[in-house]
Amino acid sequence: MAGKKKKHQEGGANWMDTYGDMVTLLLCFFVLLYSMSTVSQEKWEILVKSLNPDGQHSSQIVIGEQQNTYTEPVEGGAELEEKPDDFDNLYYQLSAYVESNQLQADIELSRGDGFTFITFRDNVFFDGDSYILKEEGKAVLDEFCKALQDTRDSIQELQVLGHTSQASPYVANEPVSDRFLASDRATTVLLYIQQKNILDPSKLIATGFGQHRPISSFNTREERARNRRVEILITKTDSVMKTLEQYYEEANIINPES
Repeated sequence: MAGKKKKHQEGGANWMDTYGDMVTLLLCFFVLLYSMSTVSQEKWEILVKSLNPDGQHSSQIVIGEQQNTYTEPVEGGAELEEKPDDFDNLYYQLSAYVESNQLQADIELSRGDGFTFITFRDNVFFDGDSYILKEEGKAVLDEFCKALQDTRDSIQELQVLGHTSQASPYVANEPVSDRFLASDRATTVLLYIQQKNILDPSKLIATGFGQHRPISSFNTREERARNRRVEILITKTDSVMKTLEQYYEEANIINPES
């Protein structure tokens, strides 16, 4: 009987060792949880945003602090969440409008580093040899100005560029009427935008190039029609200004004379 009792005691000792190890592990686990519970709000937000890049639900996880539209920089200068780029929204809004109204044949959109470039075929705004803005053209500009309204603080400059084309592939246009028509068309579009009081007038520029900045040849009617256009070049605040040729190149606009 004494031998059996001793055997029972040895078995109990082994069981207690295992139990003690488990309790030690649980204690370490709870210490770890406690240390995590004292993490600062900023560090916790960094962790949350790394797991949830969209950052849309961080305000539901970080309790006790009111969330701003964008967060303040944490120590080291890195921002937790960048403010949405309103300038890019201009391109997306205009693209959606062009697509929904099936205007791809009349309006071309492109963008590059710090700029948005829009090409309007001359029939969008004007009848032949006229600088009187058509009603359909006003409707297009109204939508354009709505997009500008949301982007105004991000715009450094808006240039309206007027272009004509040779009536004949072999004979250049009469210089005076050619230049005036291009300039009057650009100015008409600019004045319509200016009268909306969206941008400071000092940011608005109108230039008439006449037939001298073609993006196609003069050989066929279709190619000459492509040269008749009004372009709007919008540059972003603090962007590096470039030459028109550089914008053409970045926007993939062909200029046979370059």
